[in-house]
Amino acid sequence: MLRKRILTLLMLGVLMAGVLYGCGGTKAPEEPNNGETSSSGEIVQGGEVVVGISQDLGNSLDPFQMTAAGTREVLFNVYEGLVKPNKDGDFVAAVAADLPQISEDGRTYTFTLREGITFHNGDPVTVEDVVKSFETCAATTVDTALAAALSAVQSIEATDEKTVVLTLAEPNGDMLSYVASVYIVPADYTGNGTAPIGTGPFKFVSRSVQSNVVLEKFAEYWGQPAYLDKITFQIYENATALMVALGNGSLDMSIHLTVDQVDALANSEYRTVEGTMNLVQALYLNNAAEPFTDVRVRQALCYAVNVDELLDFTAGGHGTKIGTSIYPAFAKYFDPALADAYPQNLEKAKALLTEAGYPDGFAMTITVPSNYTPHVNTAEVLVEQLAQVGIQAKINPVEWETWLSDVYNDRNFESTVIGFDATTLTPGALLNRWVSTNGKNMINYNNPEYDALMAQADATIGDAERTELYRSAAKVLSDTAANVYLQDMADFVVMKKNLDGYAFYPLYVMDLSTLHYVE
Repeated sequence: MLRKRILTLLMLGVLMAGVLYGCGGTKAPEEPNNGETSSSGEIVQGGEVVVGISQDLGNSLDPFQMTAAGTREVLFNVYEGLVKPNKDGDFVAAVAADLPQISEDGRTYTFTLREGITFHNGDPVTVEDVVKSFETCAATTVDTALAAALSAVQSIEATDEKTVVLTLAEPNGDMLSYVASVYIVPADYTGNGTAPIGTGPFKFVSRSVQSNVVLEKFAEYWGQPAYLDKITFQIYENATALMVALGNGSLDMSIHLTVDQVDALANSEYRTVEGTMNLVQALYLNNAAEPFTDVRVRQALCYAVNVDELLDFTAGGHGTKIGTSIYPAFAKYFDPALADAYPQNLEKAKALLTEAGYPDGFAMTITVPSNYTPHVNTAEVLVEQLAQVGIQAKINPVEWETWLSDVYNDRNFESTVIGFDATTLTPGALLNRWVSTNGKNMINYNNPEYDALMAQADATIGDAERTELYRSAAKVLSDTAANVYLQDMADFVVMKKNLDGYAFYPLYVMDLSTLHYVE
């Protein structure tokens, strides 16, 4: 009976979207290149694409004020640091000519600037720009983990016209990942909030709030130039409108689709590429709001949920179960055993609720950003599963800006379904969020044992010891049921069949410099 009710709920959403699909048109390729080929044909230089995204960019496009993962995802094409991550999870030189020289004591990083590199406005990148970018980031960034890392920088100075030396008070094994997050921008430019200037393969052209963002190829890019001439990110915060656009062929590509949406496109002119989102999707609980202040209640919710069933219903079995705030791309820190720490056990869930003083269950609200169909679908399944132990959950769908304001910033919520990503290639980017004093700790998690483990991990240099400390901290989150952990969601990208070259990254970014048409 439960499976039938859930299927009915989800099929209603599929039918609403599926009937809107039709045949799309094809895009004629531009003139061919000099015989370069990809997996599906000869690469075409040039052309334009329209990419459908489900979320508008944040209020500020300033590299140090970005809060939403979707904003960082798009602007990864515009901004670069001294180094940057590649699709394999390695760091490669960007604004710097090479990876840094690191002193034997691990405290001094020496960077040499790349010859001839320029900003999108044509100005050459100077060591003064680098120093000012680091200073501004340290003073203004909203990324608390990055701010903490930069607070340990003893000095940053230009020793000549091409050399910048970063000196740390103490060694930090993750420092290179934080360096990659300090985007280099012109020292005397103050307009990045609305018209960003960086060094990336694409330059910013325009933005229409809640409508689109337009980027163009940066012809003077220092590295491998982008294949495409222009990218328009078209914003569809209404999922039905997105499906209409795919149905009439007005989009060349769309990201983060559900498996149901992909299945509805099976006979269209699109093809599907599957990866992972590198997100920790969970039913996040406000640990400062009754009844979630009681660990027994939180554990009861964990036992009430069947994650395997949830994955079957929402994604056709795609996705990877997780049991804490680490996703599988962080391989050595990820403990797959935690994904099964709370196998569904309805009787145990009811017993814990009774022990906590809720023998008949209770009512709760799940606030969900309505533009994220996967999170809405997940919430619908959770409502049905929680009802089996007497918990009456109600979904409160809100617009994205409302979610950011009420849930994330003001912490005015009981529970929410969302996914959190890592802004840097370090487990601290995921785990530090739940330290009691962290400004991003929107669930109000407060656990002295966890705080102590994280502080020790951050101060430890040895890789093996740091790894074990991070794994221990992740287990504490599971043991105390800080949240109801669900999955790292499968990521479905659809694109016209004459497009190729899209690559998934271990971070939540979208690199379109390799995207191209083929013939």
